[in-house]
Amino acid sequence: MNKFYLLVFSLALFSCKEAPKKEAIADSVEKVEKELDLSKYPTELNKVFEAHGGIKAWKSYKTLKFEMPNKEFNEIQTIDLQKRLDKISTDAYTLGYDGSDVWLSDHTGNYEGKPKFYHNLMFYFYSMPFVLSDEGIKYEEVDALIHDGVAYPGYKISYNSGVGASSTDEYYIHYDAKTYEMKWLGYTMTYFSGEPSEKINWINYAEWVEVDKILLPKVITWYKVEKGEITAPANTVNFENASLSVEAKSTDFYAKPTEAVIVE
Repeated sequence: MNKFYLLVFSLALFSCKEAPKKEAIADSVEKVEKELDLSKYPTELNKVFEAHGGIKAWKSYKTLKFEMPNKEFNEIQTIDLQKRLDKISTDAYTLGYDGSDVWLSDHTGNYEGKPKFYHNLMFYFYSMPFVLSDEGIKYEEVDALIHDGVAYPGYKISYNSGVGASSTDEYYIHYDAKTYEMKWLGYTMTYFSGEPSEKINWINYAEWVEVDKILLPKVITWYKVEKGEITAPANTVNFENASLSVEAKSTDFYAKPTEAVIVE
């Protein structure tokens, strides 16, 4: 087979594989469109969702996967977007949530983190702004965030009692007034104390990448806060190899391995 025919054959084969994928996405979006009521979200927040690909498209997906590179090893995180099962795979440990329990398989015996706190932490930061469309959320428009002379309109997000692992947490989403792309996330951390907090941490969302027409973060940067003012960059996290699928993985994928322990 000469090179020309080999190229034609390869392109045809690729097209055949892509067609069922596009049809599956279209069918999934159509189902969501029939069930989702956009009126429960503030008008301007809906525009933010649209700027990132649309809430209907986001909710049509069932599996999210992304990678976080670091010096020691890379984390590969996989999340069931409907059931919120999750699994973090690394060379040093594997950590997951099977719907009932958080489990840990510590391959080296050196794990010193807090599994129940961490297992879905980066998923929430990575899935902005869409994760702010979950059930049990209350929205309140707030004053614009002013940074370097630029005003970013925004909303405060709070949760109904009993929602999630820490319903006293609060989030603040601020977006570009022209493009409606998300730029800043503020959040309070109450997981350990269980008490409301006035200390707001801030993350800058400066770079996005398109994944199946959904804008997902490429880089996020925590900033220092001094006397309530956002000052200098403090810590940056990069994301790679993101993918979305309308197919859900089996529950066995998220199940506790034999050698793992349940985290109390």
